[in-house]
Amino acid sequence: MAIGLLLCHAALLPAQELEARVTINHQQVQGTSTSVFENLQTTLEQFLNDRQWTALQFKPNERISCSFTITVKKYTPSENTFEASLNVQATRPVYGATYTTSSFAFNDPNFTFNFQEYDQIDFRPDLIDNNLTATLAFYVYLIIGIDLDTMAPLGGTECLTTAQTIATGAQSLPAKGWKAFEDSKNRYAIITDMLDGGMEPFRQMQYAYYREGLDVMSENVERGRAGITKAIKLLREARQNKSMSMLPQIFTEYKRDELVSIFKGHGTPKEKEEVVETLTNINASQSTYWRQIGQ
Repeated sequence: MAIGLLLCHAALLPAQELEARVTINHQQVQGTSTSVFENLQTTLEQFLNDRQWTALQFKPNERISCSFTITVKKYTPSENTFEASLNVQATRPVYGATYTTSSFAFNDPNFTFNFQEYDQIDFRPDLIDNNLTATLAFYVYLIIGIDLDTMAPLGGTECLTTAQTIATGAQSLPAKGWKAFEDSKNRYAIITDMLDGGMEPFRQMQYAYYREGLDVMSENVERGRAGITKAIKLLREARQNKSMSMLPQIFTEYKRDELVSIFKGHGTPKEKEEVVETLTNINASQSTYWRQIGQ
């Protein structure tokens, strides 16, 4: 087994990486005891928080804050089946500031799984036979990989590779969300694009945006904004390299308000013009917001 994979799915050290919150929204399900949903929430929080996902040393204050919101659309007690959507969000502290910033946010509409009350769940990267644990583990490694990319250039490669291994192993599962070329925005597409050579600027962008941008702003606002501008240029390069990838658009969706606040009323006219043009080309549906930057 490759050393990189060992690094990112070893369970050897007392170094839990996540501070995860799980919410089960079951309002659409009527006439069912709530105990199964409560037990599901408790079981998943223990699964996410108590497991040691990598061999990296995380201090308690370094654990990645994240949330997993499962909205149940249909529950069949006789078969223990759930049809749901999954919203995943992760945040990262900003150096020298009192606030956190989103490092990833995504709504996965195709999340079906089986769960029987009081089930004990586990995960093995070499045996992908459970859509519930496979999906959660996939997003765990994606979140950790992205977080590491924000700390060092391409720092999350090993964990992203583990997420890709899960997506590859899940090709045989009947559940939606995994199939190659099924959807340009499913799990397979996201991780394939993330590790595509042409999309390396997107991952380099993570470091520029956070470490050279946001983390610098408390000491030097102009230098920090220059780091964000560099990140936008890398985002444009990634878009040019692989125009069909949804990663740049996904990024602009959860960074929209932050980007507007960083550039609105700040920077040179040329700088703002280039930023607006890039963001509009990537995500025209948010043009109303991007135009605020130029005001």
